[in-house]
Amino acid sequence: MRASKAAGLIASVAVSLLASQFGAAAALAAGEKLVIYTSQPNTDAQQTVDAFKAKHPGIEVEWVRDGTPKIIAKLRAEIEAGDPRPDVLLIADVVTMEGLKQEGRLLAYPAADLSAFDPAIMDPDHTYFSTKLITTGIVWNTKAPFSPKSWGDLTKPEAKNLVVMPSPLASGAALIHSVTLTENLKEGWDYFKALGANGALATGGNGDVLKQVAGGDKLFGMIVDFMAIREKAKGAPIDFIFPAEGVSAVTEPVAILKTAKNPQAARAFVDLLLSPDGQALEVKQGYIPARNGVALPPGYPPRADIKVMRFDAARALKDEMADKEKFSDAMVR
Repeated sequence: MRASKAAGLIASVAVSLLASQFGAAAALAAGEKLVIYTSQPNTDAQQTVDAFKAKHPGIEVEWVRDGTPKIIAKLRAEIEAGDPRPDVLLIADVVTMEGLKQEGRLLAYPAADLSAFDPAIMDPDHTYFSTKLITTGIVWNTKAPFSPKSWGDLTKPEAKNLVVMPSPLASGAALIHSVTLTENLKEGWDYFKALGANGALATGGNGDVLKQVAGGDKLFGMIVDFMAIREKAKGAPIDFIFPAEGVSAVTEPVAILKTAKNPQAARAFVDLLLSPDGQALEVKQGYIPARNGVALPPGYPPRADIKVMRFDAARALKDEMADKEKFSDAMVR
């Protein structure tokens, strides 16, 4: 009887301790301030923050927005000064995240629910998480001499001097795209040599490509999906395809820093982005959701018709300078 009473007392105390711990955690969350550094466009970033605050009204959110290179430069300056401010990074590409991971600056989140995601687009160590798919395909002007179906079509004689693409020397997404193609097309870097010999122009970013193809200065281009699809919907004389061989993808990963002052709120932010509600927001913003089973935005084909090519972020990070040199050499004519 005494043993039974003792066991009951221990259980009661344990329950009380757990209750107090959960209560303290809830109170801490309600008073936390989440700091986000992001490269999302301003409108998207505000919508993302608003969605988080709707789920967690007790958490104050501060966010800083700029291009990925400037965001990372700001973070590194803060690290150098001994005071990194962000809890969370939400930036453009996995190569940058892979670099931070290898430096030991990211906090693993093994409990993140990835059951509805393709493992191929996620870091196996759970230090960063893909939130969407921004793929690169082919845009062409409706005055073009033919409608392309594959990457190889851009090397045809009919496309000579009519192709434009973002430069990997100026764009991280363009570097990911070029490396993805060379890893997956049987021609490898010879594909870009063929483009160079055919008079293809590599300059600026996706906005430059859209302007030149929509304006008719060039008739074919490599470009991120949403820009071409949105512009077509506005009436621009262009069309867009996801080539038969597959497409490259920038996945806008999110990660928690090891130096995060508010890791609990940071985990909640990651959870939101990966949740059905967070992925529905990606669709509303006009992007392909990373989560399987979510309908795509208007203007996109069925998800099953979009083949995403494999990409090795660790290898791309290691070979970044060599790949840029290979691209430059290939495009010289």
